[in-house]
Amino acid sequence: MSEMIDYGRLMHRAMRGLIQDVLETVRDNGLPGEHHFFITFDTRHPDVDIAEWLLDRYDSEMTVVMQHWYDDLEVRDDGFSVTLNFGDAPERLVIPYDAIKTFVDPSVEFGLRFESQDEEDDDPDPADPEPEEDHQDAEVVSLDHFRKQ
Repeated sequence: MSEMIDYGRLMHRAMRGLIQDVLETVRDNGLPGEHHFFITFDTRHPDVDIAEWLLDRYDSEMTVVMQHWYDDLEVRDDGFSVTLNFGDAPERLVIPYDAIKTFVDPSVEFGLRFESQDEEDDDPDPADPEPEEDHQDAEVVSLDHFRKQ
């Protein structure tokens, strides 16, 4: 057992749980008021499932918007799936929470960013537990990137 509390991992899990709770509320009740989401995710994550033409176009990351038109939102403990419209072409997306890089609701100036921090230690301390290859921490993001000009 490690002698330190891994706050980063705990925060990561809590913020993913927050996204799950929000999506469950939207699934059950729809998007209230002006709420809408910009969700950026890693298209290379092994559990992401998107159409081949979308993967060709967005080979590393993709931002989707859940606002006016979305269908068949399914929320699970490990991620969610939703059908979105891409130029009159509905496409099903399966997105695990671990693939999410940012989750933003500009209507209430709320946002989360999950930073990937690859730990590369050539000489790890044998007393330390195995390092994670894709450890992510959560932080609140600036919404300026998502603001309408």
